[in-house]
Amino acid sequence: MTEYILGACLIFLAANAYTLGRQYETAKIVWFLAEVLFLVMQIRPSIQSRKLKKRRLRICKEGCVLLRAFLLSTACSIAYSLAGFFGMLRAGSLIADPKLWLAGTLISICVHAVAFWNGLIRIYVSSGQLGVKWRVIGGLCGMIPVVNLIVLSILIRTAEREADFENEKILRDESRKEDKICATRYPLLLVHGVFFRDFRYFNYWGRVPEELERNGAVIYYGNHPSAASVAECGEVLAVRIRQILEETGAEKVNIIAHSKGGLDCRYALARCGVADRVASLTTVSTPHRGCEFADCLLSRIPVAQQELVAETYNRALRALGEENADFMAAVRDLTAGACRARNEEIMDVPGVYYQSVGSIQTKAVSGRFPLNVSWHLVKHFEGRNDGLVGEDSFPWGESYQLVTPGSRRGISHADMIDLARENIDGFDVREFYVQLVHGLKEKGF
Repeated sequence: MTEYILGACLIFLAANAYTLGRQYETAKIVWFLAEVLFLVMQIRPSIQSRKLKKRRLRICKEGCVLLRAFLLSTACSIAYSLAGFFGMLRAGSLIADPKLWLAGTLISICVHAVAFWNGLIRIYVSSGQLGVKWRVIGGLCGMIPVVNLIVLSILIRTAEREADFENEKILRDESRKEDKICATRYPLLLVHGVFFRDFRYFNYWGRVPEELERNGAVIYYGNHPSAASVAECGEVLAVRIRQILEETGAEKVNIIAHSKGGLDCRYALARCGVADRVASLTTVSTPHRGCEFADCLLSRIPVAQQELVAETYNRALRALGEENADFMAAVRDLTAGACRARNEEIMDVPGVYYQSVGSIQTKAVSGRFPLNVSWHLVKHFEGRNDGLVGEDSFPWGESYQLVTPGSRRGISHADMIDLARENIDGFDVREFYVQLVHGLKEKGF
């Protein structure tokens, strides 16, 4: 707080140095120094930001200091300018020389514009949490009185919290670096869900893998089809598990699987001959009992429209190199009916530790498209859900955890894999996985 108040004073003095210097001849040296310090401030807005560990975070913090100082100085300068205009200053005031007042006002606007754009550009280029949404809103609302101030305050608060939060995470990781709390006995295999891939063009797991590796984890990916039947994906994953063990010389792997990936892995363990090569299976947001709304949609949407959607998706995946994409096979295996039949046939494998995790999206707007739409459908059929999967479908295995942060926002299906790379109040997804993997290490896996 001290820095931006001091910064506001420097901006105010620099912005009004011309008029103040004309009124107080003996103080011209003060205003000259203010101009010099203002220029220095534009290069190095904050001394405290030097303590931040990453250059990106320092730039972000400095932008916030500039913008907060800009807001405070702007308020003071407006009051000063109005006071001059209405002749509220002492004798010989600005009103006695309208040209002086006009020149001073224009200089003040220019000085504040420099501080504003310097600060805004800094947070725009350095903040990851503003995203496209708030950058666009900031641009569209920039010329709307009052609204622009509200939006600017949101931009500052978001960027400032990001800088502080990310720096705290870096410090925490540094403090426990030697402990390697995620260095499990067996390597980790991360398995993606349906309609996504974890290799080549996309990082499915957001910032999670990097955080785990910083804490000692060894990570591999499933590299299985984005859309195919549970059985086909299970076969591919079984081959992948054998490949990882051959490369590493490890006896087993620990699997963390999201969404349909959990069903694929259960099939691989039970039917594909790799049960003795897996130490644990953790399913996250997996519809073990299926999605009832999927049954309803398949029964109500005409077959011709289903085939059109499926072919469009399959064609797009073929263009990306996935020749055997099968949209409809994946969707059918996610229905409640298909999962019910599969659960009767596929049993958990003795000797493998099974655990599960679920979350609740408390309202539609908490999820990004299409979860903000599907949330209503799932709620109608299954009650509380994460935007895709009903609460009763999550539990599986010896241990089950439902993520329910204190905020009213809730945690969506996509939030559980950091898909949007968003920092959420009350839920640090990266630390969640660190502790999840640390728990596996503590169990000897």
